Amino acid sequence: MKLLIDGTWHSNGQLKGNSIGIGSFRSHVSADGTSDFQVEPNRYHLYVSYACPFAHRTILVRQLKRLDDVISMSVLSPDWGSPDGWVFGGWSDTTPDTVNGCTALPHVYTKAQPDFTGRVTVPVLWDKKLGAIVNNESADIMRMLNNEFNAFAEANIDLYPAALRTEIDQINAFVASRINIGVYNAGFAKTQAQYDEAINSLFNALDGTINLIGSI
Repeated sequence: MKLLIDGTWHSNGQLKGNSIGIGSFRSHVSADGTSDFQVEPNRYHLYVSYACPFAHRTILVRQLKRLDDVISMSVLSPDWGSPDGWVFGGWSDTTPDTVNGCTALPHVYTKAQPDFTGRVTVPVLWDKKLGAIVNNESADIMRMLNNEFNAFAEANIDLYPAALRTEIDQINAFVASRINIGVYNAGFAKTQAQYDEAINSLFNALDGTINLIGSI
């Protein structure tokens, strides 16, 4: 597993337990001043890769809320197979790191926390003003983009209406655990039996999602 341990990059390291899908930075941007991370235009930067389903949903919310000119964005290579994991450049749709000038995402993590230990994942919401990672959990970032930036966004578009939040959270948890992470469980399977189990679980979840969409 590729990860940072005490700020040092390991292309084949190991963490205890199952770390897939667990965010390491969980602060929040707030519009009401209750957080160190306050809402300001051009203060925040989003690091993403088109290859990551977790990053995709933050890209979609940024676009739907018309935050393109408020929150800048860098796109990393879709090829996670490089020794440095997520890197900038090398593909036509990628962009350079215009904020920190890094060549790979692990360098962004250690800029925020020099002794960081954990997996280096996208998406990442970066605070240009404080030089810090605000959050790297996609569900949190989506809610922040939807709820906290309305002074600079398309406020009439509410992707997380209060009346539907319980249902949205339930569906989101199902999709994250059974589909988004399910793809990784299949891809990282070490035996045929593990692969078969992961694939069956994934396609059962997809069937359930199709049935849910069909019932709306």
